[in-house]
Amino acid sequence: MICPHCEHNLLRKERPGNRCSRCKRAYALDPKTNPLRLNDLRVRRITAALTDGGRIRIVPDQLWYALSRKRLRDSDYAQGCVGAAFAGAGFVTFVSFVAEAPVVLLVSAALLITGLGIAVARATGVGKGIPPVARGNFPAQVLDPWRKVYGALPPGVLDTTKPAVGTTAPTAAGPTDAAGPTGVLLCDDRAVLAFLVADGLPARHGLALARSPVEARTVPSSGPVLVLHDIDADGELLVRRTREALPGRTVVDAGPPLRTVLALPQAVPHRDPGRKPGPAVVRALTELGTFTPEELQWLAKGWRFPLVGLPPARLLAVVDRVAGELTRRVDADRRRAADLGFLTWPEAAGPDPAGGR
Repeated sequence: MICPHCEHNLLRKERPGNRCSRCKRAYALDPKTNPLRLNDLRVRRITAALTDGGRIRIVPDQLWYALSRKRLRDSDYAQGCVGAAFAGAGFVTFVSFVAEAPVVLLVSAALLITGLGIAVARATGVGKGIPPVARGNFPAQVLDPWRKVYGALPPGVLDTTKPAVGTTAPTAAGPTDAAGPTGVLLCDDRAVLAFLVADGLPARHGLALARSPVEARTVPSSGPVLVLHDIDADGELLVRRTREALPGRTVVDAGPPLRTVLALPQAVPHRDPGRKPGPAVVRALTELGTFTPEELQWLAKGWRFPLVGLPPARLLAVVDRVAGELTRRVDADRRRAADLGFLTWPEAAGPDPAGGR
């Protein structure tokens, strides 16, 4: 492992107790003991990429997914396990013939069976897509050791445990102050809302926030409702539930299409055995008529692409564009300003700097 402080390459015996024997400084994460096989340099590198070099801020949940991607791609049974089992079986078979001890062939048979079992497990994807560190356990297993060593979270990562980072709807800006919010941004993931608030998106478009259709109904606005959701069984049905709860309102599906994300080679899904959809949910998805049989089977197995797994800068840009187009259509003043080439109108007319003309 490379020491994050002095950059020396350290053997395991040279870093007892997560402390470098060269520079005597402590580090937070050791790949030999961390379930995600993390080291401090990798966390810094991934954080810098997610925050676009510090241009945006992210939430811990987005860091969790990015750091879990490599493990999500793999099965619990690595290719090396299969090779080791078969190699061991071959060696034991050779020894049994040389030593003329046929009974040793029983050990060889056991190793062969083990190797075949591991090969089948890899082929069927046993353990694939299940993160070794659950989302709820990530702060305790990764962020707490980091904070203990460095005194704060990695640069650009929001501390969502503080009251200042929440999902309270911002006051609508500009021409929407008198008329109320321009619309509603509905997302049932509190971490995603915190991310969007921290980067100023709801305030920029005058959007109130809601985490459910019931909350969206209480917002004093007749504007459109943007529904941002995970790509999973529950998320795909959230738009329909919102339309049923808000008849007559414009409801826009702002979530990424499943078909589009599935076609991306860099997209990494995961599954939660505890959130596998039931028969009623699968029937509801079938009734939508928007999914192929293969996509329905994928959703029914509990696979999902959560919003926190999408590149933060890309997520922010897409939602920003959709919200901007929608609010410009709703707000007459903003529409006229866009037609004239201006972004916003002045809040109030000020004194003429040139005097009485």
